[in-house]
Amino acid sequence: MIARGVLRLFRRLDCAALPEVVLGNRRRADILAMDRHGRLIIVEVKSSPEDFRSDRKWCEYLAYCDEFAFAVGPDFPVRLLPPEPGVIVADRHDATIFRPPTGASSLPPARRRALTLTFARTAASRLALIVDPFDAGQRLTAREL
Repeated sequence: MIARGVLRLFRRLDCAALPEVVLGNRRRADILAMDRHGRLIIVEVKSSPEDFRSDRKWCEYLAYCDEFAFAVGPDFPVRLLPPEPGVIVADRHDATIFRPPTGASSLPPARRRALTLTFARTAASRLALIVDPFDAGQRLTAREL
């Protein structure tokens, strides 16, 4: 439900956003968003302090975005999160930016192009499945939707 609130926030901010996008390093970003200037934002959803403590792969996302943030629920102790990344507090209905997403690094042009193509192709494939859910030629699994 945290992701739903974040997706609503991004729509309000005029950003296109997709949940569950596989990156070039085979990691799966919880949310990959693109603003109207083509800047890429990755949001890592943490549902509990235990989820955060047990999962340290978030650093591997930094090379695949212009900005990075954690998204947590309203009861999450934000002090557990590192001070550098942004923080979005969300519930199923909405989200607010607690600390703005931070710049990760400047994306090399080839990586930016690859991520932009991944974003576009993922979005188009998911839309095609909504329009025609019985198309056997589609390769997305239910989890990827």
